[in-house]
Amino acid sequence: MRVGNNVTEVNRSGIGMTSARTRERLISRLREKGIGDPRVLDLIRSTPRHLFIEEALAHQAYDDTALPIGHGQTISQPWVVARMTELLIEPGVPRKVLEVGTGSGYQTAILAALCAEVYSVERIRPLQDQARRRLLSLGLARVQLRHADGGMGWAAEAPFDGILAACGRADIPDDLLAQLADGGRLVMPVGEQDQQWLTVVDRHGDDFRVTRLDAVRFVPFQRGILR
Repeated sequence: MRVGNNVTEVNRSGIGMTSARTRERLISRLREKGIGDPRVLDLIRSTPRHLFIEEALAHQAYDDTALPIGHGQTISQPWVVARMTELLIEPGVPRKVLEVGTGSGYQTAILAALCAEVYSVERIRPLQDQARRRLLSLGLARVQLRHADGGMGWAAEAPFDGILAACGRADIPDDLLAQLADGGRLVMPVGEQDQQWLTVVDRHGDDFRVTRLDAVRFVPFQRGILR
């Protein structure tokens, strides 16, 4: 499924806890935590995170914290989204990206504003349906959604210049490595649930260079699909 065009101005400004001032406080916190890419900061500022969570939690939308989105899943804290995006585009903005774990659709929206083609896989159908509606409401383009087991990636659309996985596991799936283009980069949390690190994999031919970075905690990588 493809959805709309760039992020519209609708619902961007908000009021109260979704106001421009509240968003600027978040951007200041992200800068303090080391996020420096102006493209990423601009997208965190302009993307309406309050639209990707339940209305009852809207007052926390621009806190730097993860929030529940149902089905045992969370929307990642803004620092994590910013950091993973910054790492993904560090060598250059990838043209074609695979996202494993659509979740709320928030990270998807950030990627869609940067990359020419975004393919996003989600194993939980109700979450994917919600994300689809949110992306459509924002008029975002260049996104294709698939209900499938994310550990297997999206082989029919491979290779991908970038792969971003928003769930942690003890190892990196061979299927994802095989779908990474030569010169491409994969970013995902790797490790046991109580000890994970953001990990970057850069592919050069048959050589995969692995770099372990920040300590993080993500929901676990799970197999199968839920309807």
